[in-house]
Amino acid sequence: MKKIVMSFIASITLVSTLNAAEFYATVDGDKITKDDINVLLQDPRIDFDKLPQDAKSQILEGAINRKLIAKKAIKDGIEKDAQYVEAITKIKEDLALQVWQKKEIDKIKFSDTEKKAFYDANKAKFNIPEMYEAFHILVNTEAEATAVIKELEKAALNVKETKFKDLANSKSKDATNKNGGYLGKFAAEQMVPEFAMAVKALPKGGHSKTPTKTQFGYHVIFVKDVFPGKQLSFDEVKENINQAMIGEKFNKKVDELTTELRKDAKIVIK
Repeated sequence: MKKIVMSFIASITLVSTLNAAEFYATVDGDKITKDDINVLLQDPRIDFDKLPQDAKSQILEGAINRKLIAKKAIKDGIEKDAQYVEAITKIKEDLALQVWQKKEIDKIKFSDTEKKAFYDANKAKFNIPEMYEAFHILVNTEAEATAVIKELEKAALNVKETKFKDLANSKSKDATNKNGGYLGKFAAEQMVPEFAMAVKALPKGGHSKTPTKTQFGYHVIFVKDVFPGKQLSFDEVKENINQAMIGEKFNKKVDELTTELRKDAKIVIK
């Protein structure tokens, strides 16, 4: 079973309701804040301040109406309703957890020396592998694949790619046939082993001289381009390293804390 841990990423982006200082109106002294507006917009990509005045006025009126109805509901005693109490309890738990996570994460700091040590110990994780851009034709039999290769051999070098696409469109049983057999850019390791070995053996602009058999059938491959692998520098991944280290340390703290708390908790799983 995959271990479940708290998401430190979600904790970093703690809801902004805790710091809502900007407001656009008041209703009996209560502010209509940016968060009230965002509830109506329901799209974080929309900047309320940049909307046309008519749209801003309409949205603001909606926020004011919501505030008025909410205040009336409270005045009418909604806070004593069982559903309201249950919902508030849930919200309090979630908010308490978010605030706690945010505070704990803010305490975690790493020096550049520590980050560099992490980078040096995990360099293999910061490699961009060699990438290939390729096309393929997939058929059912070796004879079919061999026939395709013979057709390709007849084509001049400067039209080889075009010829390959035409053959893929008419002969390949793979769904990529509609795009001339285009597979996009990929690392060889993303493919099944037999296909990966065949791709690695081909030069840029080269195609299969013999069919490649996999669990899917017989392939003819054309390599359009090859992109060398690269070792990312410390500066390129410094921020990612910081986030990874924070996540690792925070999750370790959560593991230790929950293990300790479980000792005294009465837990019943049905």
